[in-house]
Amino acid sequence: MKSLAYAKAWATEAALPLWAETGFDRQRGLFHERLDFERRPLALPATRLMVQARQIATFSRASLKGWHKGADEAVVTCLANVERLYHRGDGHPGWIFSIDADGKPASRVRDLYAHAFIVYALAWSYRLTGDPHAIRLADETLAEIDVVLAAPHGGFLDATPSADPTRRQNPHMHLLEAVLALYETTGRARDFARADALVKLALERMIDPESGALLEDFSPDWKPLLARGENRVEPGHQFEWYWLLGEYRRLGGIVPESVTDRLLMFGLDHGLDQSTGLIVDAVTDSGSVMIPSFRSWPHAEGVKALVTATREGQPGAAEMADHLMASLLTFAPDSLEGGWMDRIEADGTPLVDHMPASTLYHVMGALFEAEDAANSKTAG
Repeated sequence: MKSLAYAKAWATEAALPLWAETGFDRQRGLFHERLDFERRPLALPATRLMVQARQIATFSRASLKGWHKGADEAVVTCLANVERLYHRGDGHPGWIFSIDADGKPASRVRDLYAHAFIVYALAWSYRLTGDPHAIRLADETLAEIDVVLAAPHGGFLDATPSADPTRRQNPHMHLLEAVLALYETTGRARDFARADALVKLALERMIDPESGALLEDFSPDWKPLLARGENRVEPGHQFEWYWLLGEYRRLGGIVPESVTDRLLMFGLDHGLDQSTGLIVDAVTDSGSVMIPSFRSWPHAEGVKALVTATREGQPGAAEMADHLMASLLTFAPDSLEGGWMDRIEADGTPLVDHMPASTLYHVMGALFEAEDAANSKTAG
């Protein structure tokens, strides 16, 4: 992969130092949510659990790979503060969604997406520190999800209290990612059983049998939210699920190749804009473009998917992985010195005026997967 050496240098010399240093608020012991394009922290009224969890996991992984040892103290400090401030932050089971500048609850909502990421962070922080408390806390969090976010018809509520009755695949996808990371950390059958249940839900309810696409939004009983041809499909999530189901398969699970192949092909056939070679934000389940702008993260997930496809012997996958890596790097121009434009128009004009910290999880995930594949090929 011709872009990998450049990408790794960018990560180790610019991105990781930027987000571990300027991106870390030492006074609060938490990561900043955003930097502006001059790489200065932006003050926000609330700090979300999800962002803290993503940064903890990402820097744990970077440290374990030897890409950025200087963040170990920040990981340990941040995790301790996150547990103190967010877990049962209002005296009730579960993790609150966000805190204000004084560390008090800003939103007391219990959000499945955020709970999934704290489990993911705990699994990776345990691998870094070996602290058994991380596994105990992950287990406690999963038990709280079972109670606080329990829902009929399979899966979980998106949040409680909820703003609407819509069921979404996205938080379930990240919960699958979290329990697979936990299973690979612990080797416990009960962790893999949770992954089994989530994969079964995806295969039976989330993936449209006609198009082969994974839909985004559903009714409370997991019916597609809109009429056929009108449902939202995000190409980036086709790639993310392809990679995740590959991870599930790698760890011992069974998924028909016909299912995963259709996910990948739907994302490539309908998600790639022919004029730019970039991945559009959303299409319909009939393949027509719904949101024509471009975000960085689908390209990162595309790299992960195509690295997996290369490993599984898909023809042309290595070349496409290389293309998507190069596309991903166009969102991180040298002028931003380790930062990125998170969302752009077709002409490259930024659609946001800041750099969200949460993007680092996607970008580094792609680089880690690409390097692991390159190392495996060299060793083989």
